[in-house]
Amino acid sequence: MIAQWKIAALGALGGAVLAVAVVFGVAALGFFPHPKNDGREIRAYLLDHPQVLAEVSEKLQDVQAAAADQAQQDALRAIGLKAFFDPKVAFVSGPADAKKSIVEFFDYNCVHCRNALPAMKAYYEAHQHDTRFAFIDFPIFGDASNAAARAAVAARMQPDKYIAFSFALMGTKGPVTVDSVYATAKAVGLDIPKLIADMQDPRVDETLKAAHQLATRLLVDGTPTFIFNGRVRPGEVNEETLRDIMAGKAI
Repeated sequence: MIAQWKIAALGALGGAVLAVAVVFGVAALGFFPHPKNDGREIRAYLLDHPQVLAEVSEKLQDVQAAAADQAQQDALRAIGLKAFFDPKVAFVSGPADAKKSIVEFFDYNCVHCRNALPAMKAYYEAHQHDTRFAFIDFPIFGDASNAAARAAVAARMQPDKYIAFSFALMGTKGPVTVDSVYATAKAVGLDIPKLIADMQDPRVDETLKAAHQLATRLLVDGTPTFIFNGRVRPGEVNEETLRDIMAGKAI
């Protein structure tokens, strides 16, 4: 399945550029004879068959999106799945020998990450003992997201609280702020003085830097981006889709 965010991004191409691509694509695919120099044959054909523009535009988007997906799969193979379960990058949970695995790059102020939260939370609660999870804090939405990610990475130093804190923070109503970060931390029982001190630990910066470097290598340019059982899938998921993916059905 082609990721919806990729289709949307491709659809934002300039009209003139897309029109040129469509015209040449129509000719290349043999919908009409190659144009004469004055272009009147193209114009006449497209006026008589306007649906061709939409069909070829959609085909071009699908081809380009499929190429982008393939590039990510190739990048993942080059990197190796093990790199995403490095504790210096991710908060890792679940048995090391699990046959199933989930990696998520996320930002606490990402609406699509929040939309995926119910599915991720339900699946984690049901499969934390038979699935390997890697939660990668990947802030891309500015200072508030950076502050939230720093707190989350620091919360890993109180490992029994990280999952509760991360899920609660992702479930924040409205934008995540510094105040809501500390309120959430207190609500889930984190040691606040320790959290504040740990946020200044150089390892927090190293972890966030490593996460961004890994995301760049994987060609991640949006959140959430998942790796389900060794296959990249950008975009939010719901509970049914996640169950199907982890059951090995096509995504």
